Amino acid sequence: MSVAARLQALGIELPPVAVPAAAYVPFVQTGSLVFLSGHIAKKDGKPWVGQLGLTMGTEEGKAAARAVAIDLMGTLKAAVGDLDRVARIVKLMSLVNSAPTFTEQHLVTNGCSELIGEVFGPQVGAHARSAFGVAQIPLGACVEIEMIAELKP
Repeated sequence: MSVAARLQALGIELPPVAVPAAAYVPFVQTGSLVFLSGHIAKKDGKPWVGQLGLTMGTEEGKAAARAVAIDLMGTLKAAVGDLDRVARIVKLMSLVNSAPTFTEQHLVTNGCSELIGEVFGPQVGAHARSAFGVAQIPLGACVEIEMIAELKP
């Protein structure tokens, strides 16, 4: 099944690439690798603000990370044209706006990882990953995630 068919079956429509909020580009391709800049979680088109372990729980953070996955796939599609050109999702790096005592960053990040795996399938979607707790994220967002993908020759 194609990536587009999986997205359609899940009822997911990918958004257009967001305009960068600072001095960077949304993606860079070098060789067969595509590097996507960090995407913050958004809700209703605005930054999804919150701090895990203080104003948000793990399940809400996981939903925010899932929303980031959808935005990342929209940017990846803009970068490569057809998501079936992706040979592998290589790595995700997740920054979770966390209270000092919050230790479930890995579970929050699963919201992104699980959707990527479901959309791309286990062979393409299984990826390496880092999940960090940080004191703050731009605009007060609860989660920011970046992605590296490899393209087919």
